[in-house]
Amino acid sequence: MAGHAKLQKMIQSALRQSTEECGLLLGQELAVADTEVLERGKAAYLAELEDSSFVVPVESREDYSGKLFMVFSLRDAILMSGFLLGIPPARISEKRKLLILEADDVDTFSEIANQIIGSFNSVLQPCLPHKVHLKQLPPIKFVPQVDEVTEGVPIPDGDYQVFRAQVKLGGEELSRYDILVPSLLADLFEYGEAQEKSEGGESAAVNDQAESLRRLFPPGSDEQPEAMAPEGNLSSGASCTVLVLEDEEKERERVKGLLADNGFNAVTSPLGADMKQLFTDQNINAVVISIAKPEEWELSLCTRVMDVCGDPRFPIIMCANQWTRTGVLKAVKNGAKDIMIKPFDEKDLLEKLTRFSLAA
Repeated sequence: MAGHAKLQKMIQSALRQSTEECGLLLGQELAVADTEVLERGKAAYLAELEDSSFVVPVESREDYSGKLFMVFSLRDAILMSGFLLGIPPARISEKRKLLILEADDVDTFSEIANQIIGSFNSVLQPCLPHKVHLKQLPPIKFVPQVDEVTEGVPIPDGDYQVFRAQVKLGGEELSRYDILVPSLLADLFEYGEAQEKSEGGESAAVNDQAESLRRLFPPGSDEQPEAMAPEGNLSSGASCTVLVLEDEEKERERVKGLLADNGFNAVTSPLGADMKQLFTDQNINAVVISIAKPEEWELSLCTRVMDVCGDPRFPIIMCANQWTRTGVLKAVKNGAKDIMIKPFDEKDLLEKLTRFSLAA
């Protein structure tokens, strides 16, 4: 649709990023083709739904206020949640055929959707002149011809720009993945000028992702290491020893001094040090890994720490000059329990270490 070419381009970019990240999350190949853009009223759109759907309302906050909707086939939602939950393929096929939606499916797919929304946040914000922050609202299961249609359910009355994505998961095309943007909100994204508001959209998006990943990979999960959860084996006071891994000597000493001034024992070492020897020589209770960029080798340091300590709950804080959502996801899957951006706030680092300590 030429009238919303900028919005279509943004959504297409967000779809590409979200499919890449969800592919990593699910361990499956995901690919997206160009979106088709349609204009539909509520009645016309619902009339096209031939199968049960999973409707995810998304609140648009800050300077672009409104609500949009992501609509997935319920069978596709069961498929994706099944992959993430590690359900055997035969059972996934049975559940899709019979439309068996269990509580774990709803919770898991809600978190998948939250990761998708996080990708949209990271793409939309740099493309817009003012602040925007998308926030997931409770999803709705909708069965055409069965569930009641009201003024606000499953979507509010009104006209929509429908961005229809063609997505393949493991070579199989998903049945439905639509993004419904009310026409007034689409115009605001495309043309509108918004009033300046207070900052904080970026930090809100990071907090959303941290909370989402924590719920996806809870403590003691057999599927993945715990993600960004305030758990660990730290003890408080002088008996708590923190290993600081950083290549820059000046920065190592700065962090060591900060920790020492606040009651922590600190051991410092370059990134390439012998991890096993470090853990043998010291009773290390937590690790702070400070890197320039979250590249593959640097991210693998989390795995090396986990292998040596043998505890999937071990507190690891990873710091880098910049993070992409893909980088955050990889760090978490490798074992990081929290993420910070350099130069990090000293008080924030101390609070995180203390939180791990109190949760022990």
